[in-house]
Amino acid sequence: MDYGGCQYLVPCGKDKFISKNELLLHLKTYNIYYEGQNLQLRHREEEGELVVEGLLNISWGLRRPIRLQMQDDNQRIRPPPSSSSWHSGCNLGAHGSVVKPSTLPDIQVTDADAAPNAESPGNTGSRPQGEEAPQLLRTRSDVGVRRRGSSRTPGEQRRLRRHRFSINGHFYNHKTSVFTPAYGSVTNVRINSTMTTPQVLKLLLNKFKIENSAEEFALYIVHTSGEKQKLRPSDYPLIARILQGPCEQVSKVFLMEKDQVEEVTYDVAQYIKFEMPVLRSFIQKLEEEEDREVKKLMRKYSILRLMIEQRLEEISEGPTAM
Repeated sequence: MDYGGCQYLVPCGKDKFISKNELLLHLKTYNIYYEGQNLQLRHREEEGELVVEGLLNISWGLRRPIRLQMQDDNQRIRPPPSSSSWHSGCNLGAHGSVVKPSTLPDIQVTDADAAPNAESPGNTGSRPQGEEAPQLLRTRSDVGVRRRGSSRTPGEQRRLRRHRFSINGHFYNHKTSVFTPAYGSVTNVRINSTMTTPQVLKLLLNKFKIENSAEEFALYIVHTSGEKQKLRPSDYPLIARILQGPCEQVSKVFLMEKDQVEEVTYDVAQYIKFEMPVLRSFIQKLEEEEDREVKKLMRKYSILRLMIEQRLEEISEGPTAM
């Protein structure tokens, strides 16, 4: 992979640029870190413009449930199943008695394009390298048991799998369309360096058929130090990830609600992880320093005021009459 090239500027945000050579050096480091993995990035020249493309890991950091489409755009709306064929949170025993369900395990999102046997929770088949691997864990939901049998033909099932992502093969209905992804669980999207933050958000929401507006969310770069940097609409998330470095133990890209998260600057992040007694001692020292500076200024201006008053008195007395 050639990381050389001529020198010119690549946009990385509003009024922000980076030289092509510097970006390529960051990209080289990024790809060395992910050598042999599908997170390596590729680059090409397109009409004289450098374009980088590949998978971007995004962690879920939502505090409120999200809504998913109850059916696909092209799917015919069917009447809700009868209570005899669907049960929410319980199973029926051999004689119709209700059996308490066992604890539900964490459920991972699987790509519906995979083979049908890959949707089974016990399947451990490997995913082809380079294929997107969404990892979306269910934490809260009114989980329903899948209907025994299927009224759809094999062709219809294949068509639906091509248009949807699912959780262990379960397509969302009115009972399971609202849930909260597990905090910190990771998915990924295939993007390129010309895509801005709003474009990446829309792509991610469309991938999982999420009905919420993209305006509700934002992408943040979250550091282990506690620093949180919000990506602006004019920023390019893939370039931002490259410049931050590849190690996700240092920083991660999070999807979060706009109105639930405040940015934390580097200066503030330095103090976040200190215990309260240590922070109180910092505050006490700052207050003492503030008092010293105030007293110093008061002395300075008191002397200056005294000098001005003396000078005014001299002027008011005037020269002695002859």
